[in-house]
Amino acid sequence: MELIDKLKVLASSAKYDASCSTSGSSRKNNNGLGNAAVAGICHSWSSDGRCVSLLKVLYSNFCIYDCAYCINRKSNDIPRATFEEKELINLTINFYKRNYIEGLFLSSAVFISPNHTMEKMFNVVKSLRENYNFNGYIHLKAIPGADNEIIRKAGFYVDRMSVNLELPSIKSLKLLAPEKSKENLLSPMKYIGTNILQISDDKKNKIKHTPEFVPAGQSTQMIVGASPENDYTILNLSEKLYKSFGLKRVYYSAYIPTVEDNRLPRLKNPPLVRENRLYQADWLLRFYNFKAEEILDERYPFLDETLDPKTSWAIRNFHFFPVEANKADLDTLLRVPGIGVKSALEILKIRKQVKINFTILKKIGIVLKRARFFLICDGKYYRSFLNDSESVKFTMLTEKDKNFFKIPLFDNEFLPMVY
Repeated sequence: MELIDKLKVLASSAKYDASCSTSGSSRKNNNGLGNAAVAGICHSWSSDGRCVSLLKVLYSNFCIYDCAYCINRKSNDIPRATFEEKELINLTINFYKRNYIEGLFLSSAVFISPNHTMEKMFNVVKSLRENYNFNGYIHLKAIPGADNEIIRKAGFYVDRMSVNLELPSIKSLKLLAPEKSKENLLSPMKYIGTNILQISDDKKNKIKHTPEFVPAGQSTQMIVGASPENDYTILNLSEKLYKSFGLKRVYYSAYIPTVEDNRLPRLKNPPLVRENRLYQADWLLRFYNFKAEEILDERYPFLDETLDPKTSWAIRNFHFFPVEANKADLDTLLRVPGIGVKSALEILKIRKQVKINFTILKKIGIVLKRARFFLICDGKYYRSFLNDSESVKFTMLTEKDKNFFKIPLFDNEFLPMVY
């Protein structure tokens, strides 16, 4: 198979991994500069907010497993390909020299064995760093079931590693991916997390020549909608993963039917709104000091698709409000819909000098269409006063501005983070 054909097959097979955003562009070069349609190019964000381009491919899409939800399952009749180590190395270097990419996102189906697959990918990243002095960003998937020693060696050559958890419960794993086990998925996560902490401690203790180990941290991905777990279960699992393994991100991927299997649900459309809400709720866990049991509980196991998670929480906890902008502490301000971390800190800073009013709040970017129901300034509401949660919810959902609650994946409170 020609290299360009391999690239097309293995880039296409990699597109369902949500741990890296794709450009979604089919625009070609018409005698101009650049090309947005190069196979396998995806866009991600660095920690300082820059958008960077990565070559996103699988090493191979031959797989020894037969997971019900996966397009690369061994029983699926699709074009198959496997890179040679040298092919992928040259491809990365040539794409980088042509300014197509600034890094590599490398995953793989498990072919021959987990150790064999992990060894092949390790050889690629090691050669890029040592033989070609490649300093671009590298995100590498750790293969569950591979020896810890191979994973550890790889961790010294890459910026980020991830292990896809895929499904939110052991029951679903046994049903849809019976050849995989919870232990094999969690073990490399724990191992990577432990090594990150160890290296970090060594650096703090100023041990000389401490090498970098997965400096951008680790992440994971869960498929949403392929199995029956509710959002409460998913968020609780995410919270445990953040606390137990120090993950940087949990990615949520709306289930897209790619294969026929009677174990899978029949969906007309992928649950994209649900995916959106999970990302917003996840943001509350990581940056707004919310706990999973506050966002959802057994009475409310699914996120509201009509309201964002913070607003939904505020309406269910209406007794907590109104909040006085001139007196509330940081944690309290962060509970107000329409107030983000940046604007909450700005409120604390400004009110040391002058009394906060709604004109000031508007200038610093508070979303008053949401905040006005839950916030007062010097004892006064903004324009009108509603004294019960049902009236607030009804007013919000019947606003004249029809786009009020058609919230994008990330609004001014929910901005993209590093991948």
